[in-house]
Amino acid sequence: MNAPPLNEHNKTEYPPMHTAEHILNRTMVRMFGCPRSKNAHIERKKSKCDYLLTEAPTDAQMAEIERTVNEIIARRLPVVCDFMSREEAAELADLAKLPENVSDTLRIVRVGDYDVCACIGSHVANTSEIGRFKLLNYDYSDGRLRVRFKLEET
Repeated sequence: MNAPPLNEHNKTEYPPMHTAEHILNRTMVRMFGCPRSKNAHIERKKSKCDYLLTEAPTDAQMAEIERTVNEIIARRLPVVCDFMSREEAAELADLAKLPENVSDTLRIVRVGDYDVCACIGSHVANTSEIGRFKLLNYDYSDGRLRVRFKLEET
């Protein structure tokens, strides 16, 4: 079966890093109740994501983020894509960041039972393909936490 037509996508992501971003986003949402990343720059060698938080996280919380992301990666979760209507997708995922001209059919990406979101990017088939998530550094200023990270081979 052919996939339905989707919005154009002008970027090719590195699938392990992009999938790690999904896990990081869900971890941030669960730990801090914040939205998914406000801005993201995802590259093969290193990446960064910005989150809107009301206060700076502690060093212990940042260590917990790294630990949790690696724990989820180690679970060897399948990464699957489903196509569904916007109405169906809205029951599963936050669609607030979608552009106004988005197609009626959305691609929903699930990382096992951990994350679900609308996404047209490239992903691994299983979290075992990601490697180890390593926080490089972070800074907090004016309500924005910037997290820089990379992936290491396991």
